[in-house]
Amino acid sequence: MPALTRLRSLFTANDMTEGTPWKCIARFAFPMLIGNFAQQLYNTVDAVVVGRSRWGYTALASVGNAMPVLNLLLALFVGIATGVGILVSQYFGAKDREGLEKTFGTCIFISLAASVVIMIIGPLLTSPMLTAMKTLPEMFDPCRDYLNIFFIGILGFMFYNIFAGVLRGLGDSFSALLFLIICAGLNVVGDLLLVDKMGVAGVALATVIAQAISAVLCLVKLLSMKDVLTIRARDIRPDGQYIEKIVRLGIPSGITQAIMSMSMLVVQALVNSFGDALLVAANVMIMRVDGYAMLPNFSFGQAMGTYAGQNVGAGRLDRLKTGTRQGTLMAFLTAVLLVPVIIFFGPTLMELFAPGNTELISLSMHMMLILAAGYIAVSISQCLQGVIRGAGDTMSPMWITISTSVLIRIPLAYGLVRLMKAMGMPLLRQEEMIFVSLLVIWLLGALMTAIVYFRGNWRKKIPVYH
Repeated sequence: MPALTRLRSLFTANDMTEGTPWKCIARFAFPMLIGNFAQQLYNTVDAVVVGRSRWGYTALASVGNAMPVLNLLLALFVGIATGVGILVSQYFGAKDREGLEKTFGTCIFISLAASVVIMIIGPLLTSPMLTAMKTLPEMFDPCRDYLNIFFIGILGFMFYNIFAGVLRGLGDSFSALLFLIICAGLNVVGDLLLVDKMGVAGVALATVIAQAISAVLCLVKLLSMKDVLTIRARDIRPDGQYIEKIVRLGIPSGITQAIMSMSMLVVQALVNSFGDALLVAANVMIMRVDGYAMLPNFSFGQAMGTYAGQNVGAGRLDRLKTGTRQGTLMAFLTAVLLVPVIIFFGPTLMELFAPGNTELISLSMHMMLILAAGYIAVSISQCLQGVIRGAGDTMSPMWITISTSVLIRIPLAYGLVRLMKAMGMPLLRQEEMIFVSLLVIWLLGALMTAIVYFRGNWRKKIPVYH
């Protein structure tokens, strides 16, 4: 029975305002790390299935080319999910049940409204955006089909991410992990069943179905957590006070995501301008392996956001400094250990995407080595930005992103490529500059985030619950 009780306790809301900070953070972060690994694994399988299908690496490149458009148009959802997650963690820490329930009800209403908007405008904007990106002709129709199916089925995606975010805000990363694994498994099965018949469109349809099922599972779990919150129909309505809070906290994060996506669109246009489908496919493979290297960074960043939010809500500001130091150190050491492993096994992983294509694998790994040091720097920026957001300051991370992704990355990437071309450098040297520019902004982003954190102006945004 004690073992069963401990197992059940993993799938309940967890209070991170008591106990040793690093243990609280680790208990939350490592299930999330496993969950993010599962998600990245299904993204990998997704790409492997597409790359090995009869549609070849053109289909793989098409999925990768669609991602910047998808991320841009879903930036609003990211903002809503971030704002809700921060409020949920703060109200949970403050033991404010009414605030928790009204936040959840308001977010359901906003999510429904936002989904309808995306379902309408998404398909209308798909073709113009793909054209603006200079999408290669052989990739245009598959990209458009992928995006249109995703936008039409956006409701499942939205609620899955919102509900999983609420679970994490409550400190329950194990349930979010379980549903993520289920989602990943359903997605892989759907890919295997649909991709040969439908191509890239089958990948999108499999994702939409898997996320819709997982959204229902998350909702069932939340409905069962009556000791924490009760979901009532009368709470699912627009409440001006809570909309204002969600918007104030979430819109900067949505803008951050939109800016990053716009930057990716502009840089993707630069990649496409080389007129080399091999480079586009290599970029997709790099981003897949990149996802594994980033796993600890994103996991600890989310954990630090929940930790900070709960302790801010509880008025335990004395725990922020210690928790930040311990959590950031764990993230840093995890990244230091994981990155060499990713680099070492990278060629094996890439072989799955393009078996026998040594030219594509060699090109992809060459670019990955350029980025290696940046992953360790990002571990620092993700943790510190997680604390800053969790404390209620979502503006500072937004300005850091604008500075690095727009003001520095875009001019640097285009400028370096043009410089290499003017110097008569071979095409490979020109293509390298795209990844050099990414490494530079990762390093600068970590430095800027550390400066913002230690200056401490973000503490002025901390709300008072007690």
